[in-house]
Amino acid sequence: MPVFNCVLPAAASLGECPRWDERRRVLWWVDILAPALHWFNPESHQRGTISMPEHVGCFALTDDGGFIAGMRSGIWLLGADGVPLRRIAANPEDVETSRFNDGRCDQSGRFWAGTIDEPKAGGAAHLYCCIGESLRAVDGGFLTSNGLAFSPDGRWLYHSDTPRFTVYRRPFDLETGMVGPRESWLCIAPTPNDRGRPDGAAVDADGYYWSALFEGGRVIRVSPDGRIVAEFPLPARCPTMCAFGGDDLRTLYVTTARHGRPPDELDALPLSGGLFAMDVDVPGLLEPRSPMSSACEPNQIFPRRNAC
Repeated sequence: MPVFNCVLPAAASLGECPRWDERRRVLWWVDILAPALHWFNPESHQRGTISMPEHVGCFALTDDGGFIAGMRSGIWLLGADGVPLRRIAANPEDVETSRFNDGRCDQSGRFWAGTIDEPKAGGAAHLYCCIGESLRAVDGGFLTSNGLAFSPDGRWLYHSDTPRFTVYRRPFDLETGMVGPRESWLCIAPTPNDRGRPDGAAVDADGYYWSALFEGGRVIRVSPDGRIVAEFPLPARCPTMCAFGGDDLRTLYVTTARHGRPPDELDALPLSGGLFAMDVDVPGLLEPRSPMSSACEPNQIFPRRNAC
């Protein structure tokens, strides 16, 4: 059975949102709490860090080489150097208790992103769709909107509510961007010793859903009919999200977290917060890009920051 190995002992507080860039042949990812955008070249083992001015939960690549990102204050366009240029949509929730969390583009380039209700007090989080500079709420009542992915044929949208241990599925119309009612597709029953719950995800070319189980120390592969068909442990208690990368898209990368973990756990699992990789038989899919252009003047709310 293939196994995960640590390819970058990054010691991230809350590593998230790995994205393979097939043009630059690097893996991008974020540390939400640092906050920072990182890149890693698996061939040369070179790496870089771009400091962010506020929490950044997710991003997608743009056609012109920049980024569209879900941050605390809203949806932002970043230049090819990762510098925030302008906000295209404000976070409609209270930014003192809400930030954008998990998201990605669909095959038509729409950017989908969900929020997190940080106090976990009342299900105030939502799933949104950003089309151009218009942000519409798709659904709400969540604690942590997560696990967003699309089936290869464009017929299904998946997303999870992590603290509720549930992955939802809903019909999806790729042409219009409209979705049908959500259904509970996968429910994971916690135990006193295992509170692994569905965090970030990716879908492979056969339509199987790969989910990182936060506090579960493993990644699961789920069939299109909602059955867990394989589990892959890794030496970190809190995997956060997976992504397919490499020239053949047969490397599964996983980000992890170490923030808030007890000292004895970190002593036993010192690679927590690292970036892990595993070879897989079924490749993933190229990550769709947003058509939004990052070619514009910088927004003065965020001063320019240098990449290092």
